[in-house]
Amino acid sequence: METKTGGIIVGITGASGAVLGQMLLEKLRVLIPSQKRLKVVITDTGREVWKYELGTPLPDTNGFQVYRDNEIFADIASGSAGYETMIVCPCSMGSVGRIASGVSSGLLTRAADVMLKERRRLVLVVRESPLNLIHLRNLTSVTEAGAIVFPASPFYYHKPGSMDELLNPLIDRILQTAGIESDTYRWGS
Repeated sequence: METKTGGIIVGITGASGAVLGQMLLEKLRVLIPSQKRLKVVITDTGREVWKYELGTPLPDTNGFQVYRDNEIFADIASGSAGYETMIVCPCSMGSVGRIASGVSSGLLTRAADVMLKERRRLVLVVRESPLNLIHLRNLTSVTEAGAIVFPASPFYYHKPGSMDELLNPLIDRILQTAGIESDTYRWGS
């Protein structure tokens, strides 16, 4: 399936919810056959949470490149590389705060900054609850800068009977928000 983008970056931070990042990468692996324009950047804390929650040290990297957050010379750190979409899933509030204030402390926040400065699509799948006033102000700032804030809140109207049935429609909706079509449950169908 062709995407409407010149490439996709997936960022994974240390927020709880590594399963969301895992499911997103699995779907993208199927939806983007060439996979050569799919890059992944994982923060150090993201790696730790991934291992803790999923029991594996890293995502299956078959078909795409995974960068460490300190690889600041990676192509995704520059707007000239032409990536059109970045999805940060899950996205910690610390990462939101750094993106909101323009602090590029690593490759993930630099790539997000590039998306904003180039007026490209940045989807932040935030994972925090409850939200404090600082979180809300940072979410407002990134929204005003052009990012799309996507709370990692599953929906229940399709009456899910398992974790996969609960999370798959959420992942599909994240993909749709990022401009990537996938078959999913649609209200009224």
